[in-house]
Amino acid sequence: MSTPWPRAELEAAFQHYQDEVDRIAGSGDWARFADLFTEDATYREHAYGDFAGREAIRGWIVSTMTTFPGSAMPRFPITWHVVDEDRGRIVCEVWNDLVDPGDGERHGAANITILTYAGDGLWSREEDVYNPATFLRATRRWAKVADAHGRLSEEGRAWLASFG
Repeated sequence: MSTPWPRAELEAAFQHYQDEVDRIAGSGDWARFADLFTEDATYREHAYGDFAGREAIRGWIVSTMTTFPGSAMPRFPITWHVVDEDRGRIVCEVWNDLVDPGDGERHGAANITILTYAGDGLWSREEDVYNPATFLRATRRWAKVADAHGRLSEEGRAWLASFG
């Protein structure tokens, strides 16, 4: 199988994706994230399920990233990536940073993302692969540190308290 897109186009589209995610995370305007995808794109998120179409992706991402713990994640740096030219895909590791809880340490967890390119700078599919238990442990640990330093929001306290 081979795609019509040269490696340079895949790399440029991926750089655009990273730059946009960085701008979106900085502004909090998560609705714009869906605009990185085709109208009929699919998004598979192993904890939240599958989303079909740009508007379904938009609704899910806005809801997820504007409530705790998503709202406590200001950055999503890519630690490595691979270009699969034959399939028109980028496979990468994304570090999901949590804000500094007051101890100066880096907190968060990683996931693997598989992006399928559709051309014209848009993606037709994204799949995020990770262990939800790892994210839960990292977020609970972070929330306890943030609470101890007086930096945990009321929403975060309620979330933390839900675990008993």
